Amino acid sequence: MCGIIGYIGNNNASPILLQSLKRMEYRGYDSAGIATINDNELIVRKDIGRIDQINEKIKFDAVKGKIGIAHTRWATHGTVTIENSHPHVSCNEEIALVHNGIIDNYMQLREELSTKHNFKSETDTEIIAHLIEEEYAKRKEPIETLKYVSDKLTGSFALVVIFKDHVNEIYGVRKYAPLIIGKGKKENFIASDIVSFIDYTDNVIFLEDKEIAKVTINSVKIINFDGKEIRRGVTHVAWEAADVSKEEFSHHTIKEIHEQNSTVNMALKQDKVGFNNFIKELTSGKNIFITGSGSSYHIALIFRNMLTRFAKISAQAFLSSEAEEYSELMDDNSILIPISQSGETADLLEAIRKVKNKGVKILSIYNTVGSSLSRMSDLSMNLNCGPEIGVAATKSFTAQLAIVYKIIFNLCQMENGDKKLEGLSSNIKEVLDIKKSLHQIIEVLNESNDVYFLGRSIHHPIALEGALKLKELAYIHAEGMAAGELKHGTLALVEEGTPAIIINPMDETYRDTISNAIEMKSRGAKIIGISSTNNEVYDYWIKIPEVDNSIYPIIEIIPLQLLAYFTAIRRKNNPDYPRNLAKSVTVK
Repeated sequence: MCGIIGYIGNNNASPILLQSLKRMEYRGYDSAGIATINDNELIVRKDIGRIDQINEKIKFDAVKGKIGIAHTRWATHGTVTIENSHPHVSCNEEIALVHNGIIDNYMQLREELSTKHNFKSETDTEIIAHLIEEEYAKRKEPIETLKYVSDKLTGSFALVVIFKDHVNEIYGVRKYAPLIIGKGKKENFIASDIVSFIDYTDNVIFLEDKEIAKVTINSVKIINFDGKEIRRGVTHVAWEAADVSKEEFSHHTIKEIHEQNSTVNMALKQDKVGFNNFIKELTSGKNIFITGSGSSYHIALIFRNMLTRFAKISAQAFLSSEAEEYSELMDDNSILIPISQSGETADLLEAIRKVKNKGVKILSIYNTVGSSLSRMSDLSMNLNCGPEIGVAATKSFTAQLAIVYKIIFNLCQMENGDKKLEGLSSNIKEVLDIKKSLHQIIEVLNESNDVYFLGRSIHHPIALEGALKLKELAYIHAEGMAAGELKHGTLALVEEGTPAIIINPMDETYRDTISNAIEMKSRGAKIIGISSTNNEVYDYWIKIPEVDNSIYPIIEIIPLQLLAYFTAIRRKNNPDYPRNLAKSVTVK
């Protein structure tokens, strides 16, 4: 979940590392640090807080050295303290490393090392620094040392390591956590995220699991844990620095919300041959399972609903973190469809690893080029919506949904399906213009401790997603629920003034959902209706355009995203960096 990067080149490393950390701050932002080597001295600077705040205190960009590593942290092991911040160093201060991942056997290793090494932190990462120090003293060779240490560690990890006596080399290790090399001119990078070095190069080499990279100014050498050298070409990624800038917007989140009228079109532009192969495999008569985490799980629920309802294909949807019981049901007659923005979600990748050796076909939907998910899949479709920097999924959610529509309309050979898809962009643009009418509702939400989101059938996952967005950005307790379940407990929680957001377009669910709204209003709830038609039961009405019934989910989520964003602003929260959360959940 943390962001890690290393740099080696002819330029001073620290200003470049500082810029890279800012690019990756969405991966973690409770502390940060850098380490460089200059004049045979290992220099470490780190502190807690946001990167700009830290830089004001300790001046990252003033540190000298043409080789360095850096880290922005999302705490997993140990509280947010300077001691727990990365980089971590060996006792002799000759080795420094940064780490993304979780070491499962760190307590056992810490106990073994504690009699010989002085531990300064509570982290699992520090044991790696001491373990490398101990083995390097015997082997005097970085790659052999890192091979041995990697075999000793259980769990998931990406490491970037520098040795004071190898000032012209930087090392990376990958096992079940993302690590990417950026190839520049007279300079190279190794990082957890392409975004970190996109200002400097868009030529990359993707490391696979259980590989070690030795990177110099002019060369890259890759060796797997078995000692075999790997030859791998450079990939050009079509991302520009402008894609990760805020441009004229106050935050990445609102910029990405406004990009959705164009990103849904990009998602629909799939390679025809690849798309047809995807559909052919999907209709091959196999058992279908769909999985995701967070917002992607809500897409999985919509996908299952539409497969069942429109294509008459039975499917199961499950949370990636609950994969254990479902993996028992899969065999070589099964298809697993993992859905992800980052393509690096730990639970998702673990679910895939468990079933791949059983012959299960993996048909994935993802956004990040070269991600672990893309390389583990038999067939895949890319969202093509560019990097999403805001922690809360917005444009990736609607891009995923657009692809689901494309799949369903193709499977069903739905009349005017292409025309409906072509109209999505203008429909979304129309909804984006409603933000001026949301002020009163934002005040209602701002003053509330609890908010309920209700939807029936295909609108239930949108209720879940709307609640998730409000929790993530505004820090308000919110519950998304199936409207028909209202009387099974939740109605007891409704008090005078409780906001209830009713997802209620004019389709077959309309009248029953209105009945639920009446039940809540009679007990004092403030009803906020999202519909193409006003109703007297609504205290507040958010108007959405009238569209085909199947299209409503992608339309009705937009006002929910806007409500969450502007309520966060009203409460003086930073919507790009919600507390305790990070963008890519690369640890279990």
